Amino acid sequence: MNAISEYDYRSIIGRSFGNFVVVRELGRGAMGAVFAGYQKSLKRQVAIKLLPKMLASSDSARMQFRDEAETVAVLDHPHIITIFDSGEDDEFFFQVMQMVEGTDLGELLSRLRRHPVPSRRRLPLNHAVRVIREVLDGLEFAHEQGVVHQDLKPANILIDNRQGRALVADFGIAKTKHIEFFARGLVVGTPNYLAPEQAAAQETDRRTDIYSVGVILFELLAGFLPVRDESGRNALLRKMRDPDSFFTRRPSECSLDIDDGMERIILKATDADPLNRFTSARAFSLALERWMTAHTAQAMQ
Repeated sequence: MNAISEYDYRSIIGRSFGNFVVVRELGRGAMGAVFAGYQKSLKRQVAIKLLPKMLASSDSARMQFRDEAETVAVLDHPHIITIFDSGEDDEFFFQVMQMVEGTDLGELLSRLRRHPVPSRRRLPLNHAVRVIREVLDGLEFAHEQGVVHQDLKPANILIDNRQGRALVADFGIAKTKHIEFFARGLVVGTPNYLAPEQAAAQETDRRTDIYSVGVILFELLAGFLPVRDESGRNALLRKMRDPDSFFTRRPSECSLDIDDGMERIILKATDADPLNRFTSARAFSLALERWMTAHTAQAMQ
């Protein structure tokens, strides 16, 4: 699928896929390129993901692309990207989804790290906690529908410029009650955010997503992740063999925003043993709400 980065999409500009017209390219990922588009009937902007069939020669790749659209189509929630349509023609598989005017959390973090003032190189505390709670709100809904995302990372969380709202995107390797992901038994996902059980290609559930969100929370509050500079393969091996050694520093050692209470929340969410994590996204969110209430009260004293 690395061939997507080299694929020439220029001839696609102006092309119609049903009621939708491709306008300009926005970016590329493992499962295709995403374009700004226009829905002629409702006269609105949309995003269109295109996967060339010549680059999806295997049945598994085709299945994955279709499964993502079918999975997200049932997830109607304010903090999950909405899929409007999906289909294929002779050359492409396509998905049409909600257009979000904004950026992804990964890009936002990258910009913040370049800020000349060290204290401004991470999101403000209240903002970071709000973003995470919105992600957890969307995940709680997805989990209740039987959907486990399995690839949560900052790049898959979009931030709407208008409202600052967080939306979970890219359910490309989601696991559902109804669809058995084609790569079951293979490791999929992004090493830094991957739960140890997923790194070991073991059974995953909602607690797998909770681990990933815990890592993202850690990164938002610290401004970085205290991990070794090692290959993705070695990171996976570490998570399989010695997951407690993955982070090189405790959360409270990385930022003054992370007190003992917040550290307990992060460590519970990212515990190597799924049985020790929060039992649900809602429980995780409620723990953050209680912490914020106590933190605000303390700050006012």
